[in-house]
Amino acid sequence: MDDDKYFIVKKKAVPEVLLKVVEAKRLLDSERAMTVQEATDAVEISRSSFYKYRDDIFPFYENSRGKTITIMLQMDDRPGLLSRVLNQVARNEANILTIHQSIPVNGIALVTLSMELHPQKDGSASLINEIETMDGIHFVKIVSRE
Repeated sequence: MDDDKYFIVKKKAVPEVLLKVVEAKRLLDSERAMTVQEATDAVEISRSSFYKYRDDIFPFYENSRGKTITIMLQMDDRPGLLSRVLNQVARNEANILTIHQSIPVNGIALVTLSMELHPQKDGSASLINEIETMDGIHFVKIVSRE
């Protein structure tokens, strides 16, 4: 097995212990907890669980601040829908680098967007969710991030 592979997983699919490790790390980073013991006690996990997973889990935005992300969307071929998606990207202060839209087939289009995320914002996950929940969007996949 290749230990250097990465996966993007929705929060609901992540085991609770890993989410608690992320929260403990946040407590330590924000200095709400001064020691690992205090942080692990606060989130109710063992120190051994914290040490076992601390270098293997992090919120998506921590690895993508000020970075380039490429997403693929499947969407209805409707006037104005792509414009709404691009407006959502602009509201999140991301910079569009490339747009590629396939020729629609049976009223469905595939769109690939590459964008540079705002370096001071951590809203990439919320941006993806906002696009994904728009009427007419079938799905959004993260293709790459740098």
